[in-house]
Amino acid sequence: MDWREHIEQNPDIMMGKPVIKGTRLTVELILEMLGDGWPMQDILSSYPDLKPEHIQAAQAYASAYLAMDETVFQHAGAR
Repeated sequence: MDWREHIEQNPDIMMGKPVIKGTRLTVELILEMLGDGWPMQDILSSYPDLKPEHIQAAQAYASAYLAMDETVFQHAGAR
């Protein structure tokens, strides 16, 4: 799944947050709904323009974003 086919960022749409192309539905909203336990079918029913591949793209985007993050651990005694 190439999330780039379904997700865009534009400073004029939702303050530049990543959204499903052609909508104002943010990746953040979709992930929050999934995290809150919403079944995919309920999300799709609530947003008729949304398709299953959009939800998968939101998850793929989040995974790719997290993979870019570099974590630096401090030693327990360091301040």
